[in-house]
Amino acid sequence: MPNASFAAHVRDIFILPFSVTVIIPYFIHDAHDDRIPETIFLKILGVVMGSTGSFLFFYTVFLFNNIGKGTLAPWSEKQKLIVVGPYRHCRNPMISGVLSILIGEALILHSLAILIWAGCFFLINTIYFLISEEPALEKKFGDDYKHYKKHVPRWIPRVTPYHQNSSAA
Repeated sequence: MPNASFAAHVRDIFILPFSVTVIIPYFIHDAHDDRIPETIFLKILGVVMGSTGSFLFFYTVFLFNNIGKGTLAPWSEKQKLIVVGPYRHCRNPMISGVLSILIGEALILHSLAILIWAGCFFLINTIYFLISEEPALEKKFGDDYKHYKKHVPRWIPRVTPYHQNSSAA
């Protein structure tokens, strides 16, 4: 199956991560909210987190296109289970990247509203993964996904990379 079209990637990026990291924060951010201190350390930390999250996000989009043969969207069916790159350390590096972008934004803008939104985003995704995505991946990829799920954590990265054909944790 061919890779997803460029237009499909742009559409899905706009619908999901762009809305989550740009549109929603734009509407909820209060420039007069000073509950998160405005310090140079927090701004630098925010830039580092946002940059790291952006890199992780775009790298995972690349992997979805080139290995999974789909887009980042849940409605875009992937043809192959991705267990390379950051997926060797945690099951949801794309969401981790988006979460890092949101936390970075909250720190740069010293916005409690965006930080709360980051927490809501994390909770929504965790529930979605438990109820919908993980059961669907088990159904589609069977024992390969079950083995991967058993050895690779959902959120907190494992230090040693997962190897698809190994049974060691």
